[in-house]
This record gives sequence, structure tokens and C-alpha cells, in this order.
Amino acid sequence: MRTVSVNEVIVAIDEARRRDPGGAIAFDGDGTLWAGDVGEDFFTALLARGVHDHAHEALVAEAAAEKIDTTGTPREIAHRIHMAYLAGAFPEERVCEIMTWAAAGWTRAELDSFCEGVVGAVGLRARLHGEAIRIVEHATSVGIEVFLVSASPRAIVEQAARLVGIQLANAIAAREACDDAGIVQCAVERPIPYGDGKVTRLRGRLGRERVLYAAFGDNAFDVPMLREARLPVAIRPKARLAARAAEVPGLALLEKVDAFANP
Repeated sequence: MRTVSVNEVIVAIDEARRRDPGGAIAFDGDGTLWAGDVGEDFFTALLARGVHDHAHEALVAEAAAEKIDTTGTPREIAHRIHMAYLAGAFPEERVCEIMTWAAAGWTRAELDSFCEGVVGAVGLRARLHGEAIRIVEHATSVGIEVFLVSASPRAIVEQAARLVGIQLANAIAAREACDDAGIVQCAVERPIPYGDGKVTRLRGRLGRERVLYAAFGDNAFDVPMLREARLPVAIRPKARLAARAAEVPGLALLEKVDAFANP
């Protein structure tokens, strides 16, 4: 991967906009716009608070499918699933779905309020990646639409989007299913924005004809979205993305900026 500066990326995006007005840029969230994983932050906080009995049957089914102990409380089962995932013994896309519906039994309003508190408690502002935020700020200032496309749960991603200055309508995340009363159910809207699902969900918003000037990611499941963009950019890439760099023609590595300029 060739290394590019923030200014080089901004110039390339502006040139693409002049040639083809009306396009957009898209960022992954975890590891790309900020350090760490807000989905993990949310799930850790949820487990500390406790999991509603409403999720018990679905958690048992998920655990049984991977031969994980199904005894105990919903919180205990969810914790075992999480530990199996961290050990590489549970499918990543499915754990993203579970994290999204693990608040089953809550109202969507309760979930949103809880996630607002989580974002504050984990100090997300101090974890923002300066290089990414500079590009978001520039794009916003010149009227380029910015999308956040993340497999983390909707409620926590929307709170993170507020912090980085991305419109909530453009925060595309794993979305929980709710009943008519607004109660979270043990299901998600599929596909979640993971792997090919990132492109499916993003194109569902952009349409097929609008140009994706640039896409930014840090991990292997960002490859489909990176390939969709005219300028694919890796931000602080994980080894899994570096190993698949050849699958993304023209993939550039964005230089690191140590601190967010406007904390």
C-alpha cells in the first residue's frame, strides 16, 4: 500500500467531486473513525447491567448451535458467547447480530438513552482518529455527503455519529427489530452492514448511479466497501485487511494523525 497524507486524500475527493458532482464518501466506524469497538463497549455495558429474560430462548439457540453451554441466566449465556467469539470460536457476523438484539425486551427509547450514557462513559471523544475526523470535517464543509457504515448496533453507532458530526440519517448500522410498541425483539434487519452487506446497505441509500468518491476501512470485512470506491483508503489497518490488500486495487494507507484536532 502506498501511504497518502490527509491533504492528498482531500484533494483527490475534491477533484472527483468536480468531475462527478453529487457523490459521497463512506467510513467504517470501529477502528476507522475511532480506536476500539463501540459495539464491544455497548455489549460490555449491557452485560454489566443484565440481559432481559426476553432474550433467553434466542441466546440458548445461538449457544447450542456452536456447542456452547446453554445453562444459566441470559447474561451468563451471552457472556459465554462473547468469550467464544473473542477466542475465535464463534462467527463474527452472527455475534454482531446478537449484540444488536441482546437488548430484547427494552424499548428503543430506553436503548438509545442507555447508549448515550455508554458513549460518554467510555470517553469516545478522546479515541477519535484525527486523520479521519479531518476528512469528515472537510467533506461536510464543502457539501459532500458522509456515510458511516458499521456492523455495530444502531443505537450505539448513532450516538457515535453525533460525536463525529455525521448525520443520523447517514449512520448505517446493524438495526434491531422492534414490535409495534417499540420493544426490541430477538431479530435484526438483514443484511447487517458486514462484508458484502456494507455495500448492499450503502447502495440502498446511495442508489446504483451515485459515485462513491472514497471509502475508508480498517479490517477485512471492509474489503467489499473499499472495492466499491474510486479511492479506497485503509486507516490504521488490522493485519486481516493488510493480508487482503491485493484484493483492493489502488488501496492507499492514510498517514496517522496522533490526536483529534478539536477535542
